[in-house]
Order: sequence, then structure tokens, then C-alpha cells
Amino acid sequence: MRGDEAIIEAENLGKRVRVSGGWLDILTAVTVSIKPAETVAILGASGSGKSTLLGLLAGLDTPTSGRVRLAGAELAELDEDGRAAVRAGQVGFVFQSFQLLEHFTALENVLLPLELAAAPEPDRQARAMLERVGLGGRLRHYPRQLSGGEQQRVALARAFATTPRILFADEPTGNLDSATGQHVIDLLFQLNQEHRTTLLFVTHDAQLAQRCDRHIRLEAGRIVD
Repeated sequence: MRGDEAIIEAENLGKRVRVSGGWLDILTAVTVSIKPAETVAILGASGSGKSTLLGLLAGLDTPTSGRVRLAGAELAELDEDGRAAVRAGQVGFVFQSFQLLEHFTALENVLLPLELAAAPEPDRQARAMLERVGLGGRLRHYPRQLSGGEQQRVALARAFATTPRILFADEPTGNLDSATGQHVIDLLFQLNQEHRTTLLFVTHDAQLAQRCDRHIRLEAGRIVD
């Protein structure tokens, strides 16, 4: 993939699910193109299809129609193992609910993707990332021993530990108070700048979206802005 090519592309993307009495179109004819190192916010009301679009672009779900190209890979040509391999090598995730492993310490949570990727010196890298997000003194703490903001910082350290080319975030401050959420977002953008990571996130916060290079606004499953 050339440096000037889009790192994420979707063409005429659609997602339809069966509901009682018929079918529901969650997304209709969505076309997007995102360049390397770009920061993009997906905006829209609840139920507009934001998280569904994020999941399709990340290869976590498959579309009913259309195509997705992620980091040079045509996802429709891959099975689930193939899509997982693309994600493992290229992509990081941050979720509203943190998604930490409860029986793993902060250090072990960050170590896991590094060990799966067979990274050199994974312990050193994991410790360095936790230091970077201000949790060098919490390495041995379990998620239940950490505040919400600290858990999300562990999630950020885990997401950036493997230096992904793309980071997907779904309402990363949704479970945090405003002050803690602002701190997490500041950290997210700092890490994004340091690593030149493409950042795509779902939010309903217009102020947060203003910090991005551009916006994708959804209404009833269609792009309107």
C-alpha cells in the first residue's frame, strides 16, 4: 500500500438484520475513505448506526452489501481467521466498557497483545506503555482495584502497545465523568500524535469531535455530513 492511499475504505456499505415482521436497514450505501494518520469522528444520535459502521470498518462484523478495504486487505476475501490476522497486525481497540481481563493485572492486560504478536522484550514494552499513561505504580493492580479512568488508561496502553497503524474507539469516555474523560481524551490524542496512528472513533460529543480532522455524521444509517 502506498503512503498516499487510503488506509480504510468502504464502498456502498450496507447492513441489514432480520427483526420481527421483516428486515431493518441499519446502514445504507455508506462510502468513506480515510487516509493514514487522519483523525475522524463518527457522529450521530443513538441508533443512527455509528457502532455498526465502526465494527464493519474494523472487520469485527461483515456487511450485507458493499466492500471494506482495511490496511490494504479486502475483508470480503478473508475468512474470520484472516480478518483477525489483519486486526492483530494493524489495529488497536478502545471500548466504552474498557474490556479488560478481570483476572489479569494491569501489566498482564498490556502484555497479552505483545506476547500474541511475539514482540521482542514484551515486558519492557508493556511497562513503558503503562509508565507513559501514568500508571507505572499500578502494574500489579487488578481492574477491580482501579478507578474507571485508570482502567481506560490501561486500555489505551494495551491498544497502543503494539504500535497499531489504526485505532478504533467506541465512546471511549462514555463511562467516565467529564473531568476524567477529558484527561483520557487528551492522552488519546497525545498518543495518536506520537505514533502517527489513524484514529477513528464513535462519539456523541460535538466538542470532542471538533478536535478531529473531520467528521462523518450518520442519520438513520446514512451519511449526511
